[in-house]
Amino acid sequence: MTDAVRIVEVGPRDGLQNEKTLVPAAAKIELIDRLSATGLRSVEATSFVSPRWVPQLADAAEVYVGIAKRPGVRYPVLVPNEQGYERARAVGVDEIAVFTAASEAFNLRNINASIEASLQRFAPVIARAQADGVAVRGYVSTVLGCPYQGDVPLADVVRVAKALHAMGCYEISLGDTIGIGTPSKAAAMLRAVAEEVPMAALAVHFHDTYGQALANLLACLDAGVRVVDAAVSGTGGCPYAKGASGNVATEDVAYMLQGMGFDTGIDLDALSDTGRWLSRLLGRETGSKVTRARGDASGSVAA
Repeated sequence: MTDAVRIVEVGPRDGLQNEKTLVPAAAKIELIDRLSATGLRSVEATSFVSPRWVPQLADAAEVYVGIAKRPGVRYPVLVPNEQGYERARAVGVDEIAVFTAASEAFNLRNINASIEASLQRFAPVIARAQADGVAVRGYVSTVLGCPYQGDVPLADVVRVAKALHAMGCYEISLGDTIGIGTPSKAAAMLRAVAEEVPMAALAVHFHDTYGQALANLLACLDAGVRVVDAAVSGTGGCPYAKGASGNVATEDVAYMLQGMGFDTGIDLDALSDTGRWLSRLLGRETGSKVTRARGDASGSVAA
């Protein structure tokens, strides 16, 4: 392992998809351009799902085309099926993500399919992506608990992550969708998956519902993970998980990592400025404690 940690910024997709107010495409494009100017090397741009299910991201094609693509920055998009893949490829997408859950109950509520059916649905998408030279990232949600079935057996998490990796996903993001995990459980889950999938191919994705996200991240860093998902200003949540708050804030993650001596390549001032800009756009206080502590651009602390 190196002393570098890669942060995958998921705010433009996972953060904005649950907003009640529709964010204009121009604002989404500006957000992504701002984020890619901070030193982030992976910014998840949008999702090519049916606008009927996620109306907030109905402008996926317009947003992706409008981004000022920076050399060295990856702009993955989420796709649920072959139709989504075709829409994404039509606008030049060169990295996609697919998603499923470790919980049968959550999968049935979220995408109306069993785990096995969701994997079968992804098989042709991943095969086409490999043939087209398109990188594929995999998400496994509810790895530390499910709002419908409660505990999720570790064996199920391992089985799903292993299946996605075997199908061709270069990286598997392990998500605590409802944010109920604690450090020892998070590290144990990661180590269990790492027995079947190389640690270098794993990432962690924590929501901060119970205020445990940074502690969970630290435990997983100690266990060896070096890829972390986060959302600027702590945006996000889960429409299918009651009480699930936003993702851990990218600003807070970057501050912790830099304070520990990890190389993130991120300009924290620029990132905090972007978080403030986004919180003003959304009409609420930032979810980042670091940004609140650092105050606004004039040096005064925001109310």
